[in-house]
Amino acid sequence: MTTTYCPECGGEMHYMIGTKLYVCKSCGLSVTQQELNDLRDKNRPSVETAEEERENRRKDYLKWWLSKK
Repeated sequence: MTTTYCPECGGEMHYMIGTKLYVCKSCGLSVTQQELNDLRDKNRPSVETAEEERENRRKDYLKWWLSKK
């Protein structure tokens, strides 16, 4: 059995069979499985592709270069 952690406070969550909800022991957040997955996806940092990272570095460099003139 896997322990589930709250996406809001990091507390331990328990599944309530009767209501089919995950309830946090610490903050009281109660969500369905789908809502829990959506919150995790929303809170997960986005991963940049190598091309996006290169483009962001180029933009930062240009911004720096133009600000020094």
